[in-house]
Amino acid sequence: MRLPLYQVDAFTSRLFGGNPAAICPLENWLPDALLQSIAIENNLAETAYFVKEADGYRLRWFTPAVEVDLCGHATLAAAHVLFHRLGLAGDSVTFQSRSGPLTVTRSADLYTLDFPSRPPLPLPAADAITAALGAAPQAVLAARDLLCVFGSEAEVAALKPDMKAVSALSHFAVIVTAPGDHCDFVSRFFAPAQGIDEDPVTGSAHCTLTPYWSERLGKTHMTARQISARGGDLLVVQAGDRVKMSGHAVLYLEGFANVAI
Repeated sequence: MRLPLYQVDAFTSRLFGGNPAAICPLENWLPDALLQSIAIENNLAETAYFVKEADGYRLRWFTPAVEVDLCGHATLAAAHVLFHRLGLAGDSVTFQSRSGPLTVTRSADLYTLDFPSRPPLPLPAADAITAALGAAPQAVLAARDLLCVFGSEAEVAALKPDMKAVSALSHFAVIVTAPGDHCDFVSRFFAPAQGIDEDPVTGSAHCTLTPYWSERLGKTHMTARQISARGGDLLVVQAGDRVKMSGHAVLYLEGFANVAI
């Protein structure tokens, strides 16, 4: 079987920036083991699959290790493929997912994702977190992911986590963040237990970062940058129990995967 396959750099307007995602449109769902094998073969942070349904599209995301409940950059990339390669008309698309309906709208070449807000709650400081990150955060909070707050962008950029120790922490992943030098806030994202040591740009992390910084800064509209080696930029809005995040996307390649069913 030949499956169409696209690779898109998301949350960037330049090729080789942002976060690459593999997008695989399907006519019907294939066995989960095969979906996971394709994700392993792609060896990207996420491979996303979607199937057309009566109420839009069903969307699923796989890292090289696991299926995840929410992914921003691959959702943006899937919308980009639908609009620019598969001829979807209009300026919005709704994906059904494990995290509920997710709508992506486009205005010119800017995409806006409407995602659930995941505000973090404070946690006591823990020696294990400091040891895993190699530095002590000013504050620790948590939603799905741990959120570790530092004092400056330079501190976040300098972190060299012990990935084995990070993977042993009790949460899905670790977000580190600080005020930005040229934006409202910066972040990095570590998820070694999910098969991703450092994710280049993480939409789902901004479901937690946005409510935190909105409350701290007293503003709803903010600029954000994930300062991984590739780097990526987002415009984020805290909108009640939803987070809206906007960014660009660039198609890198398109082709076919040859798989046996």
